[in-house]
Amino acid sequence: MNKTKSLQTALIHTDYTAPEGFAAFPSAIHHASTVLFKDVAAMRSGDWKEKNAYTYGLHGTPTTFTLEARLAEIEGGKHCLLAPSGLSAISMVDFALLKSGDDVLLPDNVYNPNRELGRWLARDFGISARYYDPMIGAGIAQLIQPNTKLIWTEAPGSVTMEVPDLRAICAAAHARGVVVALDNTWSAGLALRGFDLGVDIIMQALTKYQSGGSDVLMGALITRDDGLHERLSTAHMRLGLGVGADDAYLVLRGLPTMKLRFDAHDAAARKVAGWLAARPEIHKMLHPAFEDCPGHDIWKRDFSGAGGLFSVLFDARFSEVQTDRFVDSLKLFKIGYSWGGANSLCVPYRIQAMRSQWKEEGTLVRFNIGLEDPDDLIADIEQAMVVMHRV
Repeated sequence: MNKTKSLQTALIHTDYTAPEGFAAFPSAIHHASTVLFKDVAAMRSGDWKEKNAYTYGLHGTPTTFTLEARLAEIEGGKHCLLAPSGLSAISMVDFALLKSGDDVLLPDNVYNPNRELGRWLARDFGISARYYDPMIGAGIAQLIQPNTKLIWTEAPGSVTMEVPDLRAICAAAHARGVVVALDNTWSAGLALRGFDLGVDIIMQALTKYQSGGSDVLMGALITRDDGLHERLSTAHMRLGLGVGADDAYLVLRGLPTMKLRFDAHDAAARKVAGWLAARPEIHKMLHPAFEDCPGHDIWKRDFSGAGGLFSVLFDARFSEVQTDRFVDSLKLFKIGYSWGGANSLCVPYRIQAMRSQWKEEGTLVRFNIGLEDPDDLIADIEQAMVVMHRV
């Protein structure tokens, strides 16, 4: 029976369909919680694990599927899963691969929230978490136990910047059947080919260079192995992890310019770091492209670039009060965590409290070099050093 729809029904149901043939450069933004099926058979045949159909907004839309495919391509991987943050992606790996009685190894310079996660797993879940010297290389074989299931790596460490020998660590781990996960956020997947070195899982915090705007929180896990991807996918689903379409779009929008921005950050950071390294106030330059940095030779072997993040150690004659005054006196650099955005950042760390094996003296200060003119940044640092020297 034909009947004219009421106004209320017409507000919800429409017969209009946009014409086909529209094309544009940006990826479309698909918002959905409920996904519609053409019939019952389609509803019953969809498999959220295989991503061969759309089943529910949490498990993916064309927007998120497109971002996952592009990130996997950048890293040279096969599969990708998105998470609400880098830490969320790290947690997904742990909950996918570890159970009570298992053991996980983490570098002593690991991203501090990952360290705290390890402590939580040990305290409440019966999983032992042990911390190793990031420069251990092949020596990690001596730490692998029968119950060791996962080794985390970070290249370089996001605060103290040691560059590990991933080839040696992966070879030792695989000889004992242990999975290796890499936090590859520092290089954004552009300057380090983790899978080629033997890594099994690559984690990215898309909050950094991928978005480039200091306005998105997101993480990703990228794999080549189908079995590993299935285990991660199950954890992804059971934990209810998903990302919003608008945030996925912002990351997609940032990808075409990411390499150009990364190279610009890299060039500016090396110029600023070179100036700092020559200053008497600086005891050590912790930038992987500089010889002072532990693992510099590994960086030269495995990396093709450096990005904008590095740290310095101030000479021990400068107190924490003085180095805090230095940071507070900066004008262009702002105080804040993260990196990869257009704005330069600076953060002092009490590294002795964070690192059980840290033996260096002097205050550590980390710089993120943004996209400002590096000469202006150098002038800003110089005037802040003048203030630091005042009694």
